[in-house]
Amino acid sequence: MQNEKLSGIERELVLQYLMDGNVPVTITLADENKDEIHSVSSQIFPVALKAEHFKVNKNGKIYLENPPQIVKEYKNKTVKVEFYFNHVGLFFISELKSEKDSLVLLLPDKIDRIKDEEETIDYDFSAVLYFEYNSKKDINRLCIPWEQETLFSRPVWKSIPLDNQKAAKDYLEKFVEAAKKEKNAGTGIQLIPVCNYLTFKEAEKIKSIENRVLPLNILYVDHERIVLSSDIESDNFETGHEYGLKLSFSIKNSPILSRDIFVTCVVNNVYTNDDKSRKCIDFVYTTLQEEDLRYLFEKATKRLFV
Repeated sequence: MQNEKLSGIERELVLQYLMDGNVPVTITLADENKDEIHSVSSQIFPVALKAEHFKVNKNGKIYLENPPQIVKEYKNKTVKVEFYFNHVGLFFISELKSEKDSLVLLLPDKIDRIKDEEETIDYDFSAVLYFEYNSKKDINRLCIPWEQETLFSRPVWKSIPLDNQKAAKDYLEKFVEAAKKEKNAGTGIQLIPVCNYLTFKEAEKIKSIENRVLPLNILYVDHERIVLSSDIESDNFETGHEYGLKLSFSIKNSPILSRDIFVTCVVNNVYTNDDKSRKCIDFVYTTLQEEDLRYLFEKATKRLFV
């Protein structure tokens, strides 16, 4: 699908918006070997620039001031510049040139809206957090498996990238010490994916709409609990609050296409990283039918329920 080009009038508005300042942007090296640019989901990490790192003139020239070293290496190369304009994700392609002692970009006539790559995935397992009992509020928040963890298998420490294991160990020791006092972590095996998520390094990417509500990640699930995660600041979960939850399984090689399990669950704990940018929410089931308990137990432990 082609991105929508902004009109000339809209370009002038964007130029003024950038000139007014306080608009962070990200810069990514564009693919010089193809006509296409890197997709939004590209593994090439964008470099974030704060507003104080660049100055925009009325002629559309953008002067970079004291940019990170990696940006300096993009000199005389084509780059993709992304930013939010009134919460809408925009990007343009330009060559990063040298002018005297400065690096300069030219805001082109063609500015496009970012289109998120929409994936249609049929998950074997997903969930919906659909109601908060404390506030009597409908939520209907989709929860999908985090791609860095394998659900319904025992978490292992080696699943955490080697470079992150020291920081993960520090978090684990802190969480285990707190759990000993509170006696609320069960076996504690769910803390491995928690520490993995809190230390995992992912590039922040400009999306089509700023602050759009995204699915929660599922880090761990068994017959006693489910652990969800989020890096959205507005996702607030308080210990002791109770929720309605639907767990959905696709049943392969069966005339029954899916199985839904409805439970209530309570926030048992909220784990955060040091800068509070990521959080993991440990929910413990408060109501669960015996046949559903059996199903979850056998799926999670690979043992018969007796």
